[in-house]
Formats: sequence, structure tokens, C-alpha cells
Amino acid sequence: MSSTADVLPATGPARPGCGVWLHGVTRDVDPALLATTRGMDGAAVRAVRAAGLVAVVSAAPLCEYGEEALRRNLEDLAWLERAARTHHAVVAALSRAAAVVPARLATVHHDDTRVAGQLTARRVELTAVLDRLTGHDEWGVKGYVVPGATPRTAEPAGSGGAGAAYLRRRRAQLTARDEGQRIAADAALSVHEALAGHAVAARRHPPQDRRLSGASTAMVLNGAYLVGQGAVAGFRRLVDSLAGRHPELRLELTGPWPPYSFAEERPAGPALAVREPAC
Repeated sequence: MSSTADVLPATGPARPGCGVWLHGVTRDVDPALLATTRGMDGAAVRAVRAAGLVAVVSAAPLCEYGEEALRRNLEDLAWLERAARTHHAVVAALSRAAAVVPARLATVHHDDTRVAGQLTARRVELTAVLDRLTGHDEWGVKGYVVPGATPRTAEPAGSGGAGAAYLRRRRAQLTARDEGQRIAADAALSVHEALAGHAVAARRHPPQDRRLSGASTAMVLNGAYLVGQGAVAGFRRLVDSLAGRHPELRLELTGPWPPYSFAEERPAGPALAVREPAC
């Protein structure tokens, strides 16, 4: 099956001086949703159709999203946050309507034909991912250490004056901290295993640094869970039950989210090296 024979006209071509930013792949999309959803350039997103699939894209001016510009902008946290929010807003709008395979942030193609070629070449795997994601959402559970909720090591008695007493207190504090971290880590593993047993699939991501999480204590669990839409109430109850059983952790449930953690078969590779002159 050729990539050109299956390509249907998109809702509009990419403008000169622009690449094509891929947001996600779905089976179909309502034209009204496209018309009311804004992409990377502030205009409405478009559909590129091929092989029975739909890629939702937006124009990506090369002065901002070309190879050199992207390399520079991805180091700018403020720019990165704005781009991520815009990309996520599109993916979230799609996921509320139907199953979607989210694209990686900053997946930029040269033109619609390249996007359609990806749909055709990867039709089987993308269709399988959409089948698996249909009727499911991603939920996140984060676990933070609760200071003082873990056993404390009693300060040993002894002699030797103020200096020795200080050293004993310091050793006791370090021992208590290490023990607290071990207990929190064990609790995080238990919570994750229990939640994974209630989910279709589960992922345990690295804990976020406090500067990213905004929490005052360390994160020890950063889990993602693919949950059937009919099983959400039970999943919520399980989170509440686990929070009661593990006072050494503060559990935070978030979602539903588009299934970023469970789209193993991505609709495209890394951002394309586009070298046309900047606009």
C-alpha cells in the first residue's frame, strides 16, 4: 500500500516557511473539534488522513520550530513550558473525544506527505496501540515522604562530654533519616504494586526533583496507571485505602490524562532536521 495512494486531502496545506508539528494520531476527528482547537502557531489544527488513520497537526513556523531554532528554544524553560502547554492542550482535547496516540513533544515534519507516510508505514502498530488505549485513561499517583511518620531511633545513652553527646545525636539523626528513607521506599513499592494490580498497565517514572514537584518533601513514588473508564471509582477507593495504610506517605492522585506513558509505539521519530531559511 503506497503512502501516496492512501493520502486524502488535509484540511489545508502547511504554509510556506512552516513545518508540520505532529500532536497525535487517532482514528477519526470531528471537524468542529479541529476548528476550535489552537495549535502551535495559534491557528486551528488540521487533519492529515492516510491508511485509515488521522494525524492531527499544526503549522510550525521554521523561525521558531526549525532544527536550529528548536535546539535553542528547548534550552529555554519558559519557551518549553509554553510549547508543552499548547501541545498538551491539543492532545487533551483529542483524548476527551476518542483514543489518541500522543506524539513526542517537538515532533516536526517537513510537510503533510511525510506525516501521511508515517501513518501508512506504521498503520499496524498504531492501530494496535489505539485498540489497547480505547476506553482507558492514564492516572498519576505521586507519593511524598511524611516527616515524623516513620519510626525514630532513640538517642543512645553514654558519657564523654558535650562533644561525644553531639556525635551520638548526629549518628542517631542519620540513622533515623536512613531508616525513614528505607521505610518510605518500601511503602512506595507496596503502593505501586497494589495500584498496578488494579490497572491494565503501569509505569514507575523517576521521582521528580522538589524544584519541579513544588513539594516540601521528597517524592518517592511517581507512578502512571492505565485504568479502564469503568474502573476509575474502584481505583480511587484503592488510593484512599493505601493512603490510610501508609501514613509515612502522602499520596496525590491526578488525572485523567492522555496516555502519554502508554503509547510505546509512537507515531513519529525525533524532530525532523528542517533546514529551510528561517521566516
